[in-house]
Amino acid sequence: MTRCLLTGAGGFVGHHCLQHLLASTDWELVLTDSFRHRGKTDRIVAATEGSGRSRVTVVTHDLSVPFSEQAARALGRVDYLVAMASESHVDRSLADPVPFVMNNVAVMLHTLELARRLQPQAVVVFSTDEVYGPVAGGEVRHEWSPAVPSNPYAASKAAQEAIAVSYWRSFGVPAVIVNAMNILGERQAAEKFLPRVIRAVHRGEVVQVHGRPGDIGSRHYVHARNVADAILFILRSTEIASFPPAARPSRYNIAGQAHITNLEMAQIVAGAMNRPLRYELTDSGRPGYDPHYGLTADKLAALGWKPQGGLREDICHIARWTAAHPEWMDE
Repeated sequence: MTRCLLTGAGGFVGHHCLQHLLASTDWELVLTDSFRHRGKTDRIVAATEGSGRSRVTVVTHDLSVPFSEQAARALGRVDYLVAMASESHVDRSLADPVPFVMNNVAVMLHTLELARRLQPQAVVVFSTDEVYGPVAGGEVRHEWSPAVPSNPYAASKAAQEAIAVSYWRSFGVPAVIVNAMNILGERQAAEKFLPRVIRAVHRGEVVQVHGRPGDIGSRHYVHARNVADAILFILRSTEIASFPPAARPSRYNIAGQAHITNLEMAQIVAGAMNRPLRYELTDSGRPGYDPHYGLTADKLAALGWKPQGGLREDICHIARWTAAHPEWMDE
């Protein structure tokens, strides 16, 4: 049976990936998380509810330090390694950049060292559109566009990618880099924009929307289940490049089909919750703030993958689900 090691499984995207892999494969899944950042056992419990728990093994480990030889051997055979463990919030990276960046660099180094021991068929290095920096309205970034990160979080992810490329070339680690757009879904950390909007609308508070008249911040969004589905598609349906003959690793952008402003997001949430929207436009006041991002997923589309569902429907469902599960509003 195929065995997959998923790091950061208690995180927001990680647990959606876990849920999708359990529903869409018969794989055995080995999960790691430190549970000292934003990872939660509650998410893993939710992702495995109903079925699949017999195929799941949870190993509590902080990847800012290496696996011992004994612990690595205990993991057993691993066919695929999906590396999602990382700190992932811009504001925290700005408030205290040194430990934030050092953590993410160490996490990737120790993940790749583990991959050298386990020798999986593929190592998915999960990254972000933010490594490319901001775009002008309507502009998009393709795979291998120049990395021009605007803040320490984005820089730490670009560093992770660079380290992965070096291990791919120097040591033959079968790395494949994926860059995802802004991700939404159920049980997302409350510090992110959509959960903050849902909480504010639910409580009748004013929503802070970054932007000014005529230039409101915007994003492409993709549901976490589509991110998981794209990763599974890549593992099942694409060839992982190796050096030589390839000059650089396989790389894919994962992007949703719709692009909306922050204000449109808030309006959809208020409509879904049948509550009035009170908002004010504000300057982010944040260094390294990128008002617009854009990725093209044409490469994956040409191979036959596309996201399922519609953005408006996803936002409405998430807003109503969160209102019905208020314990996640402050998590």
